[in-house]
Amino acid sequence: MNATDSIGFIGVTILLFAYFLNLTDKIGKDSVVYLQMNFFGAGLACLASVLMNYWPFIILEGSWALVSAIGIAKYIKNK
Repeated sequence: MNATDSIGFIGVTILLFAYFLNLTDKIGKDSVVYLQMNFFGAGLACLASVLMNYWPFIILEGSWALVSAIGIAKYIKNK
């Protein structure tokens, strides 16, 4: 496993763990922890995709990180 694989693996693991925690009602979809996990997980997965130059996942993960960042901004604004 090279560095790119490791970065992508960590990012996807964070995303899946956030999803698991949400499905098991440990964290809500509007919680800042869930949003942060999605932001960092998607950001790492996007970085790995950039390093691989794989545009479909750059767009997917970049969009996911952007949407999560907007959610975090809304959370901060409402607090």
